[in-house]
Amino acid sequence: MDAQKKLRIYFTGVGGQGSLTATALLARTALFAGVDVVAGEVHGMAQRGGVVESVLLLGGWRSPKLEYGEADVILGFEPLETLRGLPYLRKGGVVFSSSDAMPPVGVALGLERYPDMDEIKARIAEVASESHFLPCRELGAKAGAVQAGNTVLLAAVCASGILPFGVDVFEEALKRFLPAKLQPANLQALEYGRSYFA
Repeated sequence: MDAQKKLRIYFTGVGGQGSLTATALLARTALFAGVDVVAGEVHGMAQRGGVVESVLLLGGWRSPKLEYGEADVILGFEPLETLRGLPYLRKGGVVFSSSDAMPPVGVALGLERYPDMDEIKARIAEVASESHFLPCRELGAKAGAVQAGNTVLLAAVCASGILPFGVDVFEEALKRFLPAKLQPANLQALEYGRSYFA
């Protein structure tokens, strides 16, 4: 694998999901693998349910800036937020997203419509060369912690061959950087993500 392969990754999710923690974990994994990393928060909402966006640039970028149409990969922790983040994806980029919906307050109040998954997938397919949807929250809960669903998504992208490091390096990073009490659920979640590309 080319350790200095240049990649721009855009993360999006909702507050309370742990998407900023996921960004930090993937950044630490990249550093652990000897890859140059620049990370930045585009937009973070402390309150639960607000949109959270961050970027991870691998392979020697100078600034954590990302404009529309520049991301090589979108990692979406919620399907509607993945769709909303689509303008950041370059034509032919790749999308990894949770398929488990967490409708925003506007939908709960009847002010907004939540598109169905077929519509979300069709609109993403207009831009992305490939897209992968995994039931992350469901698999996280099966692994022992709903929050471990983020690890399912990260493991899947690591197993895909797109990144300059693989899922084995991610597994080592989990063991090194996650508190011991969080490791069993996250290591099980990692196996679910790994098996997606098996």
